[in-house]
Amino acid sequence: MEIIINESLIRRNARIGQITSIVGLLVLAGGMYISFARPELFNISLLALLLGFALSQIGIYFGNRFGRHPRPDESLDLALKGLDGRYTMYHYKTPASHLLVGPSGIWVLSPRSTRGLITYNESRRRFAQKGGNLYLKIFAQESLGRPDMEINGEIEGITRFLKQRMPEKELPEVQAALVFTNEATEVDADNAPLPTMHIKKLKEFIRKTAKGESLSPASLNEINAALSE
Repeated sequence: MEIIINESLIRRNARIGQITSIVGLLVLAGGMYISFARPELFNISLLALLLGFALSQIGIYFGNRFGRHPRPDESLDLALKGLDGRYTMYHYKTPASHLLVGPSGIWVLSPRSTRGLITYNESRRRFAQKGGNLYLKIFAQESLGRPDMEINGEIEGITRFLKQRMPEKELPEVQAALVFTNEATEVDADNAPLPTMHIKKLKEFIRKTAKGESLSPASLNEINAALSE
């Protein structure tokens, strides 16, 4: 499997995470100091605390994705290790953060480090998370959120991107999979509208998918050439 990765973006975003985390802690400390030393400046201390918290959350966001090892791209690469040379993995080089192109088709892969039991509530049409650490959900951004909305946005972005560069070609449907990377996560979401699995099952899933309708070598070359522009 060939891996194409935007190293400069990863380094830049990791640096952003480090700086904003440090600045956020300093601003929080300043707000706490003002609240005790100068209680008459309550509004300023409150503003500093809110700003510091916001900066720390930005730092955590960038740190989780670009500064912590294994990063999401590293987890995907390790899980898919062993796929043959017909596959190409794009990290942060296309409108989708993680895109796999190969005989099994065009796949947007959305990794999540969320802990606990992951299910899909059909009546509410959304994923649900049971268990996990409440502190990590609130302060470390390990809540599940709405991954389906983010994935749909990336599918639309890739589809539009390829149509602009290959207007005369009939393109295969862009597919997507929601992948959970945490060892402590259990996934029970076979009823979900998109494939949802633990990362340990990802390579087997991709290989099985390739046994159906697959992209020809010529189509793969054309798609990879368009993505590399």
